[in-house]
Amino acid sequence: MASTDRLRQITDAVREAGRLGVAELAALTGASEMTVRRDLEALAEQGVLERYRGGARSLLLRGEEPPFALREQEGLDAKRRIAAVVAELISDGESVVLDSGTTCREVARALAHRRVTVMPLSLHAVNALTGAPEVTLLVPGGRPRPGELALTGPLTTASLAALRFDTAVLGCCGLGAADGLTAYDLDDATVKRAAIGSARRVVAVADAAKLSRTALAFVAPASALHTVVTDDTAPAEETDALAAAGVTVRKA
Repeated sequence: MASTDRLRQITDAVREAGRLGVAELAALTGASEMTVRRDLEALAEQGVLERYRGGARSLLLRGEEPPFALREQEGLDAKRRIAAVVAELISDGESVVLDSGTTCREVARALAHRRVTVMPLSLHAVNALTGAPEVTLLVPGGRPRPGELALTGPLTTASLAALRFDTAVLGCCGLGAADGLTAYDLDDATVKRAAIGSARRVVAVADAAKLSRTALAFVAPASALHTVVTDDTAPAEETDALAAAGVTVRKA
């Protein structure tokens, strides 16, 4: 098992149980207890859990999103394939508002050599596009969330209200035909809704795991989306339900 997959498995298991011992986690992951102890130390440094002698307890509530640093290497190949498909959907000369999140950062990297206008809603994506020779980069105001560096608050929504984009590319924490697009953070959900309101076309990016998940904050119904780009492991029942709701589904 890759280290990023093991870290996520440990995070999920400890969050679900509340606390688990090193021996239990070693049996779960198939790793040695020494490896599990190193993983727990790394996760403790990220604020995901708290170590105690012989185990760890979760510091994440079930409705909270894992830290950006933990998610950024998770499913990276799928995220890059999704980003490549999104880049194909965007024509030269388009104006794009680009959401926060790890998949949207990969979209930023995929657009770095294109002749487009982009307003990223995350400092991670701003950094990915800084210096891109043909990109017209617009930077909104706002308050960056720690770690995530997503821009939120009235300055961000005011920036969105002042502009009209060809395409909004949105990340999500959960997506489904029944519950629509959802997010963990209430301020983030407000910004996503403002991005939808400022764009002619809405493209959502979501790896397969997010299609079976619902987060706390409702953003918009599935019918507000024009296209969903996911990876080729997405369950057919979820993608079929989105298609039945009138959404074009592309698998990368």
